[in-house]
Amino acid sequence: MKVLQQSVDKLNAILKVEIKPEDYQNKVKASLEKYRKSAKVRGFRPGKVPFGMIQKQYGKSVLAEELNKLANDSLYKYITEEKLEILGNPIPTEDETFKGDMENPGDFEFSYEIGFSPKFEIPISSRKSIEYFAVKVDEKLIANQIEDLRRRYGKMESTTEVGDKDMVMGLFRELDSSGEPKENGIENNSTISMEFLKDKKAIKSILGMKVDDSLVLDPKSVAKDDKDLASMLGIEESAVADVSKKFKFTVNDIKRMELAELNTDLFDKLFPNQNVRSEKEMKEKVASDLENMFKTDSDRLFTQTVYDFLMDKTKMTLPESFLKRWIKLSNEKPIDDDTLNKEFDTYLKSMKWQLIQSKIFKENDIQISNEEVMDFTKSLLVSNYAQYGMPAPDDKELTETATRLLKDKEQVNGIYDRITEKKLSDYFQANVPMKEKKLSYDDFVKKASKK
Repeated sequence: MKVLQQSVDKLNAILKVEIKPEDYQNKVKASLEKYRKSAKVRGFRPGKVPFGMIQKQYGKSVLAEELNKLANDSLYKYITEEKLEILGNPIPTEDETFKGDMENPGDFEFSYEIGFSPKFEIPISSRKSIEYFAVKVDEKLIANQIEDLRRRYGKMESTTEVGDKDMVMGLFRELDSSGEPKENGIENNSTISMEFLKDKKAIKSILGMKVDDSLVLDPKSVAKDDKDLASMLGIEESAVADVSKKFKFTVNDIKRMELAELNTDLFDKLFPNQNVRSEKEMKEKVASDLENMFKTDSDRLFTQTVYDFLMDKTKMTLPESFLKRWIKLSNEKPIDDDTLNKEFDTYLKSMKWQLIQSKIFKENDIQISNEEVMDFTKSLLVSNYAQYGMPAPDDKELTETATRLLKDKEQVNGIYDRITEKKLSDYFQANVPMKEKKLSYDDFVKKASKK
């Protein structure tokens, strides 16, 4: 057998596989002998069917099968030995060029298209720094976090006047056009959470109200959405569109969260076995926890920023015509040209990133070992147990559970993706020059949302 490479351009080539009779004759004969031994033909004992009869009945299909195997084996052996970096797999040429006569077997030649992986450089340079956005953990952020923690362990108590974070319990009563309670109108006791209101006019009108005070308002102004409005008024969500804008709201009770006291009891609940004994130490611990929490977010945002930079600045050309044909031929379900053209840009973007990622891994000898996959899977299981307040089982049981989990192809792909992302993040932070920029929490959230 012989494989010849015919260049088309820098990104495309034709591989021609030449197969001679001596390459396939013995294999075809051996296969037909197997058929002869197992074939059941009326008038002949098993294994005694004449070879010519078997050849006449199965000869072409067996020949085609053996030729296909030989062609494929030759292709991939050639690609490996010549160290060709190709995209996808070889596919028959568009005109499906085939030379040979199945009726009178002799020499055969099969032609395949291949698309080469492009040559490109990763544009990471010591001269070009990329912004690393970090949250500025200031006194305001620390104070807000401490207040949230104190609220978590606080107590709800009734108070006399509505404040900006209170829960106001009262009766909604629908009014008619004259401002009187509507006959058979909507009436429902519900709660307004001042903390989550967005309508400034509604907030201003409710602040300072006391028990038994009333006001006329549009219930939509104190509801988050249609679902919330339906729950507030005790009606079906489908009826929300027809709800009146005129309701009387009468305050029945006002609940305020009394923050937990800053004492050792609270410190022990928040930071068990961490020896926090004063408000100052609590502030320091909260600041440290916030720094660690936001660093994870900053690292993720930095990875995304580097990804955007590499996708924008890495110059490469892909064999698009070949890839379109390869996608159509290899897709499990038929795909028409219109659908392919609509999705092709997304596919090219994915292919480009895979090539960039592969080059980074190859040039820096970054690998993912089976041991790493197992350890990562076990750590995920431990986290899941902790999430439900359960102690993790011993290592033997963890290993058995992880092994079962890793038999699921979808789970394995997800785990490999997460490990890959972590290794890329570590590589970027070690090799891409950073220019740190401190942002307020709100600005950081806006920046992350855009990414």
